[in-house]
Amino acid sequence: MPRRLGVNIDHVATLRQARRASYPDPVAAAMVAEMAGADQITCHIRSDRRHIQDADLPRLRDAVQTQLNVEMAATDEMIAIALEVLGGRNHTGRQHRVTLVPERPEEITTEGGLDVVTHRNLLMETTKKLVDAGILVSLFIDPEEAQVEASHFEGIDMIELNTAKYAEDGIADIERIIEAGQAAMHRDIEVAAGHGLTHHNLPLLVEEVPEITEYNIGHSIIGRAVFVGLDTAVRDLCAMIQG
Repeated sequence: MPRRLGVNIDHVATLRQARRASYPDPVAAAMVAEMAGADQITCHIRSDRRHIQDADLPRLRDAVQTQLNVEMAATDEMIAIALEVLGGRNHTGRQHRVTLVPERPEEITTEGGLDVVTHRNLLMETTKKLVDAGILVSLFIDPEEAQVEASHFEGIDMIELNTAKYAEDGIADIERIIEAGQAAMHRDIEVAAGHGLTHHNLPLLVEEVPEITEYNIGHSIIGRAVFVGLDTAVRDLCAMIQG
């Protein structure tokens, strides 16, 4: 299966919200990213609305020509938003995705993956609501076989492996990701990866873990875009992912 790049545009919205301005527009960033080769646009709507706002989601849904992947916590508030924006009323004709992630109000960014082992029943109920509305669902988990096994239930076609520790430790953490990727593949679950990935640490992951078919990258792309432009930042990562 060809590898794909999902570009997270949250931090374009972060810059906008710093001044409570109307610019820069994350929807415009999504369009540039798609034209540069992105296969998916990812965003995270948080309970504190620190970057992506409610009004951004229908605009992104209507504008994105590939797939919109919305990260969110498995709360009643967030699931209601997903059903409203991406579910039965979705008139674009495209099937979009929700990635369920853990969330703590005081965290700077997502810290760790979902504990699917502990919260499996809640995640199963949430997944059923979303899938019944025609929404694809994936789970953001740490690269541990127990979490992969717990994620193997009806409605889950993909997991996203948390690469934060890999971003810190490099090759020292690669074996854990390989084993989790293989465990998912053996259960017919597609494997994505994300968190802390940059143009420096991405090539090793691409080479060593062929089971990963999708990479979701945001902060490093937007940060590098300040110097080289968003188009170049996306194209460079697309080239790396394709080898």
